[in-house]
Amino acid sequence: MAEIKAPVFPESVADGTIVEWHVTEGQQVSRDDLLAEIETDKVVLEVVAPDNGVVTKIVKQVDDIVLSDELIGEFEAGATAEAGSAHAVDPDQPAAPVQQKETGYGDTPSRPNAPEADHKDQSPAVRKAAKESGVDPKDVEGSGRGGRVTKGDMASPTLKADSSIKTDSGKVVAESTGERSESRVPMTRLRKTVANRLLAASQETAMLTTFNEVNMKPLMDMRAKYKEQFEKRHGTRLGFMSLFIKAATEALKRFPAVNASLDGDDIVYHGYYDIGVAVSSNRGLVVPVLRDTDQMSMADVEAKIREFGGKAQEGKLGLDDMIGGTFTISNGGVFGSLMSTPILNPPQTAILGMHAINDRPMAVNGEVKILPMMYLALSYDHRMIDGKEAVQFLVTIKELVEDPTMLLLDL
Repeated sequence: MAEIKAPVFPESVADGTIVEWHVTEGQQVSRDDLLAEIETDKVVLEVVAPDNGVVTKIVKQVDDIVLSDELIGEFEAGATAEAGSAHAVDPDQPAAPVQQKETGYGDTPSRPNAPEADHKDQSPAVRKAAKESGVDPKDVEGSGRGGRVTKGDMASPTLKADSSIKTDSGKVVAESTGERSESRVPMTRLRKTVANRLLAASQETAMLTTFNEVNMKPLMDMRAKYKEQFEKRHGTRLGFMSLFIKAATEALKRFPAVNASLDGDDIVYHGYYDIGVAVSSNRGLVVPVLRDTDQMSMADVEAKIREFGGKAQEGKLGLDDMIGGTFTISNGGVFGSLMSTPILNPPQTAILGMHAINDRPMAVNGEVKILPMMYLALSYDHRMIDGKEAVQFLVTIKELVEDPTMLLLDL
């Protein structure tokens, strides 16, 4: 009999919570089949089958807290379902529903599985939303043709009269009272952690934000001129983020305090450049880290960002992808944000916020021209970074972006 154990957590992760079992006792599985998911403060970890065989016992249930490398189940390698358990099931038949809760980064309720078989007439997006949220589409008022439930309806459901959604404990988290409804949704472990970190950053740092604007025309012209050659040679598209990361890396070299962190009363100056990039996913916003950006080419940066984006959408980002980082870049412009004050990601001392590119009239050499402009924001910890350094850091990024050849010539 073999043991099914929780993954070995890094030192920064104390424990995790089992949020879903994908198998039942007695179920036959193959090597590397997904058995369970464990949510930590930073990421959802997967537990896979160590070999072909049968899951003979589930020791830790959904919502149980587990420690690093702790026993969560038992497994019999080489066994078949008929011999493995009194609760054997036909491996060709779907497993019985398992009580589970949301394992993602968003604030959706814990819930039982939504029965997909009852909603064959719904679109795949609606069925997926039903599975993730636990909201049964038949209880939702549809805004589509003929009352059909859409993906948007599932994202912000308006329940039909006398409908309700309950957690595993039976607590009502959404209910309808005629024409008006409201939802009460318990935060996931990840959401709680994010909330606590953001609150701590606001209360425990002397955060200040400085702004500047950058003329994006030179960068846009360069991209338009070379994007086809770039993609043909490197196999990845040329975006704006790679140049901003390279510009930020150069600015970090010139202003070491922005690349530092606080550890108690000590200032830690990092001799490397690990930049976290906020990436949107179906489960929320995550911040994977690009390591040693000073040693990466623009093609390397673009390829890595696209890799992170794909892994984020599939929920495959691991702890190693998101641990650490000496500086962070957040691009709210992809969602249309004109200006914001990004919040620090402790123990980092600064974060750069990019925003939407909009055509605006600008005075250039005494003439008014329409140029594509972007606001940049740098939030920083004033305990570590003086205003002069922060402004000069942001101006450096502005100058490098407005004249990309400066990066090539190391000016």
